[in-house]
Amino acid sequence: MNVSVVLFTSDLRLHDHPPLRAALDGAREVVPLFVRDRAVDGAGFAVPNRLAFLSDCLRDLDAGLRERGGRLVLRTGDVVAEVCRVATEAGADEVHVAADVSGYAHRREERLRSALEAEGVRLHVHDTVTSAVAPGGVLPAGSDHFAVFTPYFRRWSQEPLRDAHGAPRTVRVPDGVRSDELPSHKGVSEGLAPGGETEGRKRLTTWLRGGIASYEDRHDDLAGDATSHLSPHLHFGTLSPVELVHRARSAGGPGAEAFVRQVAWRDFNRQLLAVRPDASEADYRTRRDRWRSEESAREDVEAWKEGLTGYPVVDAAMRQLRYEGWMHNRGRLLTASFLAKTLYVDWRVGARHFLELLVDGDVANNQLNWQWVAGTGTDTRPNRVLNPVLQAKRYDPDGEYVRRWVPELADVEGPAVHEPWKLQGLERAGIDYPDPIVELPEGLARFKQARGLD
Repeated sequence: MNVSVVLFTSDLRLHDHPPLRAALDGAREVVPLFVRDRAVDGAGFAVPNRLAFLSDCLRDLDAGLRERGGRLVLRTGDVVAEVCRVATEAGADEVHVAADVSGYAHRREERLRSALEAEGVRLHVHDTVTSAVAPGGVLPAGSDHFAVFTPYFRRWSQEPLRDAHGAPRTVRVPDGVRSDELPSHKGVSEGLAPGGETEGRKRLTTWLRGGIASYEDRHDDLAGDATSHLSPHLHFGTLSPVELVHRARSAGGPGAEAFVRQVAWRDFNRQLLAVRPDASEADYRTRRDRWRSEESAREDVEAWKEGLTGYPVVDAAMRQLRYEGWMHNRGRLLTASFLAKTLYVDWRVGARHFLELLVDGDVANNQLNWQWVAGTGTDTRPNRVLNPVLQAKRYDPDGEYVRRWVPELADVEGPAVHEPWKLQGLERAGIDYPDPIVELPEGLARFKQARGLD
């Protein structure tokens, strides 16, 4: 065996990369390939924030390969056609790729296998590249997936993980394989974080040294912003979830345990989507909702998107999303609950807006977390409604988070910032902030009536 192709997808790294390691072990030369897949772009991936982060990732991957004597080969077009074309150009007899969970990824794998076999080329699909525990790696009795997180996490925690491996020292790429130029894109969010494996590993090291120890106590602290910010790197695969769990467990302590639990939540959603790919758009568990559509609730939806609902913590989180292309997890829960349950707008409207801006916009995590909040997913309390005022007072008690992102309220001191409509003379004080677009009791009553809970 002389040449293998490694198709990079959502695993844009050199450290702990089983497909690359297997290719290097079995071939004299390897073609590291990334295909800018027009089908993926057409499905909604090609939004400015993720394209900008992807550009950083590809450039960093190419730089890392060049340090090892190789290079990244970039192609644009139909992924199956381009992989076959590169395999022919390089004289490759094997292609290695990471398994993934979406319906599109399953169809891509089937098409690749069929097309490559017709050319006499073998396809090797590797698990635990984009998940710590592969979908189907743990199963309940009599079912093809876990529908409740707690028993899943119990089994997930007992599953032995493979060892995490370092980056290769040398990558030899055959001559004569054409590559497109690396892309360069600018994100729409001014505060968008940079991408790439180098940046991801720096952030991970900093997090393990200074943030993870207090994670259990502070992960819901909106103002403290004490989460890892590693989700974009997990989404693009610049960090290995297997390595992440190993290193977190080595750090030890309650903070590490709480953090590993969040990695397990990601795997939980991935195993759900793997067997229920329709859950990206259809209710996982229907409640027979009669949702308000984006058209019928246009003014409310626009106010929510722009951070002008009159509920400061909701508006702060939505403005953080627009500025950073990222949002604190507690903010995601609050804003999703407000749209889906207080405004009773179809969860798909919110999920779609998040995917337009989130740099970590992941079909499994985004859609299934939205369904969890909307009560159509795996939440065992599907009718819970998060009160944004009470939540704000609990997770932003001094109002620092709100004042950071809603500058109109910067001069309102203390927890009063969470209820500015109770203050007298806002306009006379020069504060231009909207009244609430809905009263909370009104929104709750509408939701209960729609769900038949009266």
